Amino acid sequence: MKVCIDLKQHVGNPCKPIVDIGQDVKKGELIAKPQGLGANVHSSVYGKVIDVNEKEIVIEAFEKQPDEYVKIKETNSYLEAIREAGIVGSGGAGFPTHVKLNVDLKGGYVIANAAECEPILSHNVALMEENPEIVVKGLKYIIEITNASKGYIAVKPKYKKAIMALGKVCKNEENIEIKFLPDMYPAGDERVIIRELLGVELKPGQLPLEANTVVSNVETIKNIVLAIEKRKPVITKDITIGGRVKYAKEGKVFFDVPIGMPIKHYIEQCGGYEKPYGEIVLGGPFTGRHGEESSSVNKTLGGILVSMPFLNESRKVGIIACECGAQEERLKEIAKGMGAEVIAETKCKRMTEVNGRYRCNLPGVCPGQAEKVLYLKKQGAEVVLVGTCED
Repeated sequence: MKVCIDLKQHVGNPCKPIVDIGQDVKKGELIAKPQGLGANVHSSVYGKVIDVNEKEIVIEAFEKQPDEYVKIKETNSYLEAIREAGIVGSGGAGFPTHVKLNVDLKGGYVIANAAECEPILSHNVALMEENPEIVVKGLKYIIEITNASKGYIAVKPKYKKAIMALGKVCKNEENIEIKFLPDMYPAGDERVIIRELLGVELKPGQLPLEANTVVSNVETIKNIVLAIEKRKPVITKDITIGGRVKYAKEGKVFFDVPIGMPIKHYIEQCGGYEKPYGEIVLGGPFTGRHGEESSSVNKTLGGILVSMPFLNESRKVGIIACECGAQEERLKEIAKGMGAEVIAETKCKRMTEVNGRYRCNLPGVCPGQAEKVLYLKKQGAEVVLVGTCED
C-alpha cells in the first residue's frame, strides 16, 4: 500500500525532505525537517520511498509492519521532546506545540479543550472515556512546562461517560478541575472557552496568552505524554468516520491511524458507501473541506465524512461567510456542486478585519442575519447559503 505523507501538516512552511527515492525507511524515522515555523515529519510505516516532491513523500509500505518504532532522541527537556516528536495542534489548527508551550504563564492557566464541537466527530470523547489518565497526565506536564497554577478540562455536560471517567482521575488532583461549556457550536473556539471558563472576553486577533492562558486539544495532550514517556513521534492520528458509510452512519472511531494512509482505506473498513452518497468531507460538517478517496490522513485530520448527494438547486445563490463555519471558497464549492450560480456574497455582521483576516468579534453568539439576507435578495439571490455558527 502507498502511504503519502504531506510535507505541510502544520502552520508555517512545508518541511524539507531528508530522504531520497529508493531509500528504505523505518516507522518513526525522521523524513522531513521544518524550514522556519513548522514541525518534524516522521515515517508512519516501514517501507521504501518511491517519490519525493514539493507536496509529499510517498512510501510503499512493506507487508510486515512491526509494532516497534524509531524513538526520538533522549532528552531531559519536555519541550525538546515535544519538538523532536513533531507535535502540532491536533484539533485542526496545526500550530507547532513546542512553540505554543514555550511560555511562562507565571501562575496562569492551562485548559484542555475537550469540547468535541463538530457534529458526528467523537474520537476526542472516546479518548476521554477510554483513557482519561493520559489527558490528566498530559495536563500536568503542560502545567509544569508553562509554570501555570491551575489546569482545567473544558467539556460539554452531555458527555456524561467521559466526565465520570475524568472525574475519577481528577478527584485527588488539587490543581486540575473539570469545567463545563455550553452545548453549542463553536464552544471549542479558544476565545469561547476562555470567555466561558475565565470570564475574559478576548478581542478578535487576541491570543489566549493575553488571558495568561494556554489551550490545548485533548489529542494533542495525548501526543505530549507519548513523546515524553515513550519517546514516540507523531506517526498516528485518531479519526472519526461517519455519514453515508454502511457501518459508520452515527460515527465510528479509529484510534492510532498511520499518518499518510489513504482515506478510501477507512471508508472500506466501514463497509463502503451507503447509496446514494455525495462528496467526501475531510474534517467536521461546519469547517470541513472537500476530499478525495486518494486524500491522506494527516496530523490535523479529525473526520472523514461522506455526505448525501447535493440537492439540484439550479438557482441564483447568495452566500454569507463566517469565521466560525464555512468560508467563501467552501460555500462556492457547495453551490457549484448543487448546480447553482453565486451572484452575491457577504459576511456575517460580526466579522471584523484584523491584520488582513476577517474574524468573529463574538464567536458562538450569532446575531441573526436578516439585513444580510435582505442585501443578498436585492442583488437577485433566490436562495442563501450560510456558514454561520450557533443559529
